[in-house]
Amino acid sequence: MNTIGALAAQISEGRRGILWFLFAILVFSTMDVVAKHLTAHYPIPQIVWARHTLPLLVLAVVLNRRLPGFLASQRVGLQLARSCLLLGASVCFYFALRVLTLADATAVTFVGPLLAVAMSVPLLGERVGPRRWTGVLIGFVGALIIIRPGTGVMEFAAFLPLGAAFCFALYQIATRRLRGIDGPVTTLTYTAVTGTVITSVIVPFFWILPDPTGWLLMGSLGILGTAGHFALIKAFESAPVSVIAPFDYTALIWAALFGLFIFNETLDTFTIVGALVITGSGLYILRRESVQSVAAPDVPDATGTGPGASR
Repeated sequence: MNTIGALAAQISEGRRGILWFLFAILVFSTMDVVAKHLTAHYPIPQIVWARHTLPLLVLAVVLNRRLPGFLASQRVGLQLARSCLLLGASVCFYFALRVLTLADATAVTFVGPLLAVAMSVPLLGERVGPRRWTGVLIGFVGALIIIRPGTGVMEFAAFLPLGAAFCFALYQIATRRLRGIDGPVTTLTYTAVTGTVITSVIVPFFWILPDPTGWLLMGSLGILGTAGHFALIKAFESAPVSVIAPFDYTALIWAALFGLFIFNETLDTFTIVGALVITGSGLYILRRESVQSVAAPDVPDATGTGPGASR
């Protein structure tokens, strides 16, 4: 009975991590829509400043005098590095949103899940089997169908979302490394404080006084960012990077839909086919996660380092 209970807990943790991650992707996709609108009216440093400073204000109100206590971390260096990686990803991606369509900018970032899975092996010691690699690669092929290298998307501007993808992949690895070391609120606090300090030094040189709509959008950017990263932290607490990272691809579906209905960006046949391929790869990985968890009773936990972690 104990073995059955442990297996049920494993399956539940894996699925819970995937659900948290899917929710985070939806929130981040909504945030990208707000950010793309803001890039047409305000400088990128100001948007990034709002993205980090307003969540800090939310945390300050919620935590009040307890806020300084959450800066006590057992891995200060890793927390600072993780926060800087997120800042770098934000800067690269927001510049990309200014020059590329929402779907194109998002599509190019989908080397990120492949990088995260690859780096989870040497940096986290996770075991990634051929079937999970196959699922990731199929999802990447779906992204390439949409990008269509050589047709105009893969120009110099594509290096911006590529930089964002690399930073975010390392950010995911760092988030997983913090699992069980610092709580989610501590990690959120470091993210907000680090981003606020760095961008506050830069933003005075670019500041444009926002109108009421601008303040509202910047405020929503901060709230969405806080909610999304809290969900992301909860996801990585429940499942290995190599399990949930491939579900990054679902953001491409949201980007295509938001681009079509909000920015009137064309959704062509290649985008539809690529999105279907991406969805299929994600569902395949989800099925493998459930089947392998049941078939591997010797897995001691759901950290991705046990014998059953190979998919």
